[in-house]
Amino acid sequence: MDYSAANVSLWNAMIQMGIITIMILIANFLKKKIAFIRKSMIPTAVLAGFILLFAKSVGIVNLDTTLMETLTYHGIAIGFIALTLRIPDATNSDKGNLTGLKSGAVIVSSYMIQAISGLVITLCLGYTFMPGIFKASGILLPMGFGQGPGQANNIGSSYESLGMAGGRSFGLAIAAAGYLCACIVGVFYINFLTKKNKIEKIDHEKLTENVGVSSFQHEGEIPVAESIDRLSIQICLVFVIYLITFLVIKGITGGLTAFAPGVGKTVNSLFWGFNFIFGSAFAILARTILKSLRNIKWMQYQYQNNYLLSRISGLAFDIMIVAGVGSIEFEDLVGLWVPFVLLVIAGAVLTLLHLSYVCKRAYKDYYYEGLVSMYGMMTGTISSGVLLLRELDPLTKTPAANNLVVGSSFGILLSAPILVLVSMAPKSDLMTFVVLGICIVYYLILLGVIHIKPKKTGKVK
Repeated sequence: MDYSAANVSLWNAMIQMGIITIMILIANFLKKKIAFIRKSMIPTAVLAGFILLFAKSVGIVNLDTTLMETLTYHGIAIGFIALTLRIPDATNSDKGNLTGLKSGAVIVSSYMIQAISGLVITLCLGYTFMPGIFKASGILLPMGFGQGPGQANNIGSSYESLGMAGGRSFGLAIAAAGYLCACIVGVFYINFLTKKNKIEKIDHEKLTENVGVSSFQHEGEIPVAESIDRLSIQICLVFVIYLITFLVIKGITGGLTAFAPGVGKTVNSLFWGFNFIFGSAFAILARTILKSLRNIKWMQYQYQNNYLLSRISGLAFDIMIVAGVGSIEFEDLVGLWVPFVLLVIAGAVLTLLHLSYVCKRAYKDYYYEGLVSMYGMMTGTISSGVLLLRELDPLTKTPAANNLVVGSSFGILLSAPILVLVSMAPKSDLMTFVVLGICIVYYLILLGVIHIKPKKTGKVK
């Protein structure tokens, strides 16, 4: 075997990963040294993605677009599997108040308001100034804003195969703009609340956080001195579940293709596009099985470690974000700038207005913490939601941070209809209108879930 640089297949992936990691280190350095960037609260991975995008555009680096798309696709599934495998924290949650279910409804209702506004915009443009627009493209707004670059990449690529020119780059550009909305609009809103004395300004330099042995070694976990490294165990769990996910989806799509070719042609790409939902579902099942085996004394140790699983998900999401943003092709957006700008503005404003309404009903004891964290997540990812939350609740005294994770688990179940809606929307103009109507009805149903009265726990801040 040729181990020299002439063997492109041997070195290409390593070189591309090296480029990504260099961009992350540069972004981290800039955040530490430049006050303006630091105060902007833009996530390091997003900044690294924009730096990579600039470097690619001016010809400094040569990106392997196929590999970047692969990293973006797998990153979202690996990240969600690792997150879902974590043992739920029962010490910082709202018991008896259906907050997990309500958080899921808040998340999916945000998808719906983004889908409704997106479809209204693209349908209006399609019947007035831009008759050639892909009318179902408005549903890429919740894919980019609500679910991030991974899903924007998947559905955008799917729509591109159905005739939407530049669909993948359009979806990724919306996702990138979502991060900017999380940072710019989120920070502006926090400063607005501070000036109005709605919240207290936190002096982060005076805060300390104790990270002790319990953060790395919980009671009942495998010993540190075990013959296999605990990080290796976490990675094995994640990839075994991902392998099961692959085999199950392959079996389902293969069966549909064999016995119902018409149905298979319609939904198979959606099954693969939403692989992270299946992965999360199998992670929940695995977590339940492992807990049951410990309860009946068939298994001695708890094999999941929340700290290490969080690090795995963080790495997967960081690489996914950098690869996704960096691989945007501006040439593909020619002719799509008007819908892009309108969708981003509508997404930024309507998501904030929607969350201002629903969070007051879902999180009565910590309204602003719930609102800010959900806005960060519903325009970016969990990481951007946590970043904004730290400005209000740096020591996580409220359940807001936990609600992002628990709510995402319920959101996976409640967002199942999106699988169908996304596949239905591009079928015809009539079907796009039907999907719009279904989104409105489902949005109202989710509002009803959020309005379920919990036990009284206190007053709104």
